[in-house]
Amino acid sequence: MHSYLEFEKPVADLEGQIQELRALAEKGEAVDVKDEIEKLEAKSALALTDLYLKLTPWQKTQVARHPDRPHFVDYVAALVEDFTPLAGDRTFGEDAAIVGGFGRIAGQPVAVIGHEKGSDTASRLTHNFGMAKPEGYRKAVRIMELAERFGLPVVSLVDTAGAYPGIGAEERGQAEAIARSTDACLGLGVPNVAVIIGEGGSGGAIAIAAANRVYMLEHAIYSVISPEGAASILWRDSARAQDAATGMKITAQDLLKFKVIDGIVPEPVGGAHRAPEKVMAATGEVIVRALGELAPLSADELRNARFDKFLAIGRNL
Repeated sequence: MHSYLEFEKPVADLEGQIQELRALAEKGEAVDVKDEIEKLEAKSALALTDLYLKLTPWQKTQVARHPDRPHFVDYVAALVEDFTPLAGDRTFGEDAAIVGGFGRIAGQPVAVIGHEKGSDTASRLTHNFGMAKPEGYRKAVRIMELAERFGLPVVSLVDTAGAYPGIGAEERGQAEAIARSTDACLGLGVPNVAVIIGEGGSGGAIAIAAANRVYMLEHAIYSVISPEGAASILWRDSARAQDAATGMKITAQDLLKFKVIDGIVPEPVGGAHRAPEKVMAATGEVIVRALGELAPLSADELRNARFDKFLAIGRNL
């Protein structure tokens, strides 16, 4: 049973009716309801399709934040063989909001780095809801440097509302850590590919997503600030997040048009949480294809292509 978003209420009502009919049939308290169930299932599927064909940016934001959406650890389990995580930044400590290590994707050795939000209360607290502190970004830099030393491509899976804004994080140099991580991405002499699998929030996202190729899942979002944060700054009213989301152009479709990203990974009707295996397999195919296209390039060609890509954003609209 899925957890439904507010705008999915018509579908939730239909699914509720289907469940009630099935329960009655199992108890023997109803005549043959097979035809009625089939009609309701068809109606539910059509309603869901209609909803997802015309999602607003705010609705896409809600889908991107859905708690059942597959997370970094799910992608690693599905796509990465022999994953060996590394811990600590060798300066301050370990930050579980960013997970990284080495493994194989489709047989190819790679470094994998990503944000992990957690899937229940305990794991969300452990991973700080995917909001990394400076030590998380310094760990990412350490992994990228190791990857370059051994000639391994870097794959980043981004899913964060933003870097952690707490006092301790700021005291330990949050802005500097983000800047150095972004610089490490841009300066890599090996291919790097980033995929926004949920939220791509601000510097917390770009710190590991300044890659040769950047992709987004169909209902993911990627923005300089959260819609709520933008609404608080612009109108001093976070309740206007819906207006901010619309004006900020944060959807994959808008960002592909503006050439901020290189492609979109399709999601099933109803979002990635309704068919996670299918979405993760499609993401893996995109990553493997991109790494194959980048493999022939030399270190200088990779760096120059990356610089050109980011310098061109916003210049040729």
